[in-house]
Amino acid sequence: MTDKGLFLQNVIAVIWDFDRTLSPQYMQKPLFEAYDVDENTFWEQVGRLPAYYRKAGIHVQRDTCYLGHILSYVRAGRFKGLTNARLRDLGKNITFYRGLPFFLDRLKTIVKAPDYAEGDLRLEHYVVSTGLAEIIRGSEIAEKLDGVWASEFIETPAEPDTDLAGAPAHGEITQIATLLDNTTKTRALFEINKGVNKEPSITVNDAIPEEERRVPFKNMIYVADGPSDIPSFSVVRKHGGLAFAVYKPRSPRHYEQALMLQETDRVDMIGPADYREGSSTDMWFQSQIRRIASRMLDERRRALESKVRKEPVHLAEIQRQKKVKQKEAEE
Repeated sequence: MTDKGLFLQNVIAVIWDFDRTLSPQYMQKPLFEAYDVDENTFWEQVGRLPAYYRKAGIHVQRDTCYLGHILSYVRAGRFKGLTNARLRDLGKNITFYRGLPFFLDRLKTIVKAPDYAEGDLRLEHYVVSTGLAEIIRGSEIAEKLDGVWASEFIETPAEPDTDLAGAPAHGEITQIATLLDNTTKTRALFEINKGVNKEPSITVNDAIPEEERRVPFKNMIYVADGPSDIPSFSVVRKHGGLAFAVYKPRSPRHYEQALMLQETDRVDMIGPADYREGSSTDMWFQSQIRRIASRMLDERRRALESKVRKEPVHLAEIQRQKKVKQKEAEE
């Protein structure tokens, strides 16, 4: 917190989806490979789960029912010994699109340029995903991130009447701790907006004036790859931020999907998931971040000027200044 307000509002946030946005693969791929489980069979079963459970009158979320299916594989011994530490270790095997993770560092250096020094601006990267938090935390980009919102597991749950003074024991994952679907991802956006991740005393439901929130939506860029992220695209754009849809390079199908998002005004721009310096995606991000940073400085200067009462000026000095300006105009 600051004596000038709740937050300085000096942060630009780039918020990333993960699968098919930063990585060309689904992040669970290393898990299937490590346990010799057929990836296609697993996802085919997951796709049929909503209809299967509906026969018992049970509604399950299509986006996140795979989490329960992972636990079923653990109980059946197909993912024997799967712990949170093991998931994090598997994150090392995630592959990323070209240009990563260096692209994330390069964007952060933009606001450190001398042009923006007076504003003490900073750029933060967040991942908001329906995937697995521990795999993300074990990946190559983890150290570049300022926060991760994703699904998590409990290993050993607290038994009834347990003395909760100690820490939970380690073991196989047994319960879902947190889950995000493509709708509840918007909650994470508001947590970043309000600074819940930086100030423990704040909750996402607290009423905070826009001018007091840590990261105004107009200082956000949300990046994802498909129609499932329309709720997040919409929230960010509705409040003045930018939305960018990436597509797999050289894939006509993914390009058409991204183009549809642009043509239906769901996103501001589309580009290939090619994060190398000089790519069209790289140039768009650099341009937009500079624009946001310049606008932030302009807003701060105007706010300062509005609070400063200028000292009185003699009439003769006012007339002199008018003559100088008139002469300059004539020349």
